[in-house]
Amino acid sequence: MKITIHTDGAASGNPGPGGYGAVLESGKHRKELWGGYRLTTNNRMELMAVIAALEALKSPGMDVLVVSDSKYVVDAVEQGWLFGWERKRWAKVKNPDLWKRFLQVFRKHKVKFEWIRGHNGHPLNELCDQLAVAASKQSVLAVDEGYEAQAETLL
Repeated sequence: MKITIHTDGAASGNPGPGGYGAVLESGKHRKELWGGYRLTTNNRMELMAVIAALEALKSPGMDVLVVSDSKYVVDAVEQGWLFGWERKRWAKVKNPDLWKRFLQVFRKHKVKFEWIRGHNGHPLNELCDQLAVAASKQSVLAVDEGYEAQAETLL
């Protein structure tokens, strides 16, 4: 079964409150996902959108196309940088907690990525952006523990 996932992430301030949005489509089925965090970065939310969508898949071995406007996420996978980071045990890599989580779910499926230009009128990318921004503005936001723990070590 083929699944197409559209994703986007947003942060108001970088770092600041952030959110992600994803739309999963398979045949006539469609599911929307979103979540917000009190302190995070745009890149973390771009990656979190992909992770949340892949984690929502019910069966392993799915054929998945992820459509994203994040060069950070798309290039890390498609250019193979991610696998070099893993071999070097995440030395000097930002967001290793999320990249490790991503790899766990990525390896359960056959995943390809397609980059699209953001804010360019693509309906599902615009919807994901709206979901991400709305998620970041919720009155109760989750703690991005990976980011906040990392930020505390820098203080």
